[in-house]
Amino acid sequence: MMKKRVLLLVLAILISCSSDDTYPQNCTEVYVFGLNVTIKDVNTQTILTEGITVTAKDGAYEEQLLRIEDSDYFLGAGEREGSYIIEVTSNNYQTLTSNPILVERTEDDCHVITQVLEFQLIPN
Repeated sequence: MMKKRVLLLVLAILISCSSDDTYPQNCTEVYVFGLNVTIKDVNTQTILTEGITVTAKDGAYEEQLLRIEDSDYFLGAGEREGSYIIEVTSNNYQTLTSNPILVERTEDDCHVITQVLEFQLIPN
Protein backbone atom coordinates (compact mmCIF):
# COMPACT_ATOMS: atom_id res chain seq x y z
CA MET A 1 0.00 0.00 0.00
CA MET A 2 2.86 2.38 0.83
CA LYS A 3 4.46 1.75 -2.59
CA LYS A 4 1.22 2.80 -4.31
CA ARG A 5 1.08 6.04 -2.33
CA VAL A 6 4.70 6.86 -3.14
CA LEU A 7 4.09 6.08 -6.81
CA LEU A 8 1.00 8.32 -6.85
CA LEU A 9 2.95 11.11 -5.13
CA VAL A 10 5.80 10.88 -7.65
CA LEU A 11 3.32 10.84 -10.52
CA ALA A 12 1.54 13.91 -9.13
CA ILE A 13 4.88 15.76 -8.82
CA LEU A 14 5.86 14.88 -12.38
CA ILE A 15 2.53 16.07 -13.74
CA SER A 16 2.73 19.34 -11.81
CA CYS A 17 6.26 19.97 -13.11
CA SER A 18 5.33 19.45 -16.72
CA SER A 19 5.04 22.39 -19.10
CA ASP A 20 1.95 24.58 -18.85
CA ASP A 21 2.03 24.80 -22.67
CA THR A 22 -0.89 22.76 -23.97
CA TYR A 23 0.65 22.70 -27.45
CA PRO A 24 4.42 22.40 -27.09
CA GLN A 25 6.50 23.72 -29.97
CA ASN A 26 8.49 21.18 -31.96
CA CYS A 27 10.90 23.37 -33.91
CA THR A 28 13.69 21.88 -35.98
CA GLU A 29 17.37 22.64 -35.44
CA VAL A 30 17.70 23.94 -39.03
CA TYR A 31 19.05 27.49 -39.39
CA VAL A 32 16.97 29.32 -42.00
CA PHE A 33 18.16 32.40 -43.89
CA GLY A 34 15.53 35.03 -44.60
CA LEU A 35 17.27 36.26 -47.76
CA ASN A 36 18.60 34.25 -50.70
CA VAL A 37 19.83 36.64 -53.40
CA THR A 38 21.07 35.91 -56.93
CA ILE A 39 22.75 38.66 -58.97
CA LYS A 40 22.85 38.67 -62.80
CA ASP A 41 24.23 40.88 -65.55
CA VAL A 42 21.23 42.56 -67.19
CA ASN A 43 22.64 42.09 -70.73
CA THR A 44 24.12 38.58 -70.63
CA GLN A 45 22.03 37.04 -67.82
CA THR A 46 25.31 35.67 -66.43
CA ILE A 47 25.26 35.04 -62.68
CA LEU A 48 27.63 37.41 -60.90
CA THR A 49 29.44 36.59 -57.67
CA GLU A 50 33.02 37.90 -57.92
CA GLY A 51 33.49 41.50 -56.83
CA ILE A 52 29.87 41.78 -55.73
CA THR A 53 28.83 43.04 -52.29
CA VAL A 54 25.25 42.52 -51.13
CA THR A 55 24.11 44.40 -48.03
CA ALA A 56 20.77 44.13 -46.22
CA LYS A 57 19.53 46.99 -44.04
CA ASP A 58 16.58 47.00 -41.65
CA GLY A 59 16.49 50.29 -39.75
CA ALA A 60 19.73 50.51 -37.74
CA TYR A 61 20.52 46.85 -38.45
CA GLU A 62 22.93 46.21 -41.32
CA GLU A 63 24.39 42.94 -42.58
CA GLN A 64 26.66 42.00 -45.47
CA LEU A 65 25.24 38.85 -47.04
CA LEU A 66 27.60 35.91 -47.36
CA ARG A 67 28.32 33.65 -50.27
CA ILE A 68 29.21 30.05 -49.58
CA GLU A 69 32.14 28.93 -51.73
CA ASP A 70 31.11 27.68 -55.19
CA SER A 71 27.50 28.86 -54.75
CA ASP A 72 25.69 31.26 -57.08
CA TYR A 73 23.78 33.16 -54.39
CA PHE A 74 24.19 35.32 -51.29
CA LEU A 75 22.55 34.50 -47.94
CA GLY A 76 21.57 36.68 -45.01
CA ALA A 77 19.02 37.61 -42.34
CA GLY A 78 19.47 34.26 -40.61
CA GLU A 79 16.39 33.59 -38.48
CA ARG A 80 15.73 37.36 -38.43
CA GLU A 81 12.43 38.85 -39.55
CA GLY A 82 12.33 42.41 -40.80
CA SER A 83 11.83 44.78 -43.69
CA TYR A 84 15.09 44.86 -45.62
CA ILE A 85 16.48 47.24 -48.21
CA ILE A 86 19.01 45.34 -50.33
CA GLU A 87 21.97 47.23 -51.78
CA VAL A 88 24.20 45.57 -54.38
CA THR A 89 27.54 47.19 -55.21
CA SER A 90 30.40 46.40 -57.57
CA ASN A 91 33.22 48.32 -59.25
CA ASN A 92 32.00 47.13 -62.68
CA TYR A 93 28.24 47.75 -62.26
CA GLN A 94 25.85 50.48 -61.21
CA THR A 95 24.75 50.28 -57.57
CA LEU A 96 21.31 48.74 -57.16
CA THR A 97 18.99 49.57 -54.23
CA SER A 98 15.83 47.50 -53.80
CA ASN A 99 12.40 48.33 -52.52
CA PRO A 100 11.71 46.96 -49.01
CA ILE A 101 11.72 43.16 -48.83
CA LEU A 102 9.59 41.70 -46.03
CA VAL A 103 10.93 38.64 -44.21
CA GLU A 104 8.31 37.11 -41.92
CA ARG A 105 8.25 34.29 -39.40
CA THR A 106 6.53 30.98 -40.10
CA GLU A 107 3.07 30.36 -38.59
CA ASP A 108 4.59 28.16 -35.89
CA ASP A 109 7.11 30.95 -35.09
CA CYS A 110 10.01 28.50 -35.42
CA HIS A 111 11.82 30.02 -38.41
CA VAL A 112 11.64 32.73 -41.03
CA ILE A 113 10.23 32.37 -44.52
CA THR A 114 13.05 32.68 -47.06
CA GLN A 115 12.65 35.35 -49.72
CA VAL A 116 14.35 34.11 -52.90
CA LEU A 117 15.34 37.18 -54.92
CA GLU A 118 17.07 37.94 -58.22
CA PHE A 119 18.51 41.32 -59.12
CA GLN A 120 19.99 42.38 -62.45
CA LEU A 121 22.89 44.83 -62.56
CA ILE A 122 23.64 47.32 -65.31
CA PRO A 123 27.32 47.52 -66.37
CA ASN A 124 29.12 50.87 -65.93
